[in-house]
Amino acid sequence: MGCMFRPKDFLKATEDFRYLLNRGYPRKAALELVGNRYELTFDERHLLHRGVFSSTDSQARGKKIISIKEVQNKDLAIDGHNVIITIEAGISGRPLILGDDGFIRDISGLSGSFKKTETTEKAIQFIFNAIKKMKPRQTLFLFDAPISMSGKLAQEIRNQLKKENLPGDAMALKVPEKILNGFLGVIATSDTAIIDRSKKALDLAGYILKKSGTLKTLLRFKKR
Repeated sequence: MGCMFRPKDFLKATEDFRYLLNRGYPRKAALELVGNRYELTFDERHLLHRGVFSSTDSQARGKKIISIKEVQNKDLAIDGHNVIITIEAGISGRPLILGDDGFIRDISGLSGSFKKTETTEKAIQFIFNAIKKMKPRQTLFLFDAPISMSGKLAQEIRNQLKKENLPGDAMALKVPEKILNGFLGVIATSDTAIIDRSKKALDLAGYILKKSGTLKTLLRFKKR
């Protein structure tokens, strides 16, 4: 995202968007209304979409957030591409947003064109270091099969789990949400649809980026 945001107008747009959501306006319609009123760019609208939520949604998700310490001896499912891409964004200096609901998200929209790089390797190592610290009962990595080379990435994760003697598995599935939605253990993701269907959610990418000091590009919305 190389655009220049207009702080005053954008802040007003943020407040108006949140106001409409809090009064039950459909999300898509509210974003279009506010975007058109303030003549927001595509990037600005995307920022609002990724970071601004109604108080009801924010509070509901906030209650599901689990700390790293609470993961011990619980089953952990990692939304693979979601977590890795968010960590890569922080490492690479791409913009991140801290949402109203407390989750840190990547806003570059690169998931469809994701390709494994050296930064991916670094992100995966960060994740493995976190797993060793958390000590879940087992860890399941789930990747979107339609994304290029997902099967190979899952195989590499399986090999590393075995090499480091960590209980778990990795799979590339056409619809990983079938397992992620309603998973009985802890879900590591920032995907709102998955969080809304889960019992406990972990902002694993956010935790890792905070610990590694790579949150220099994090954007926050100021709320009244």
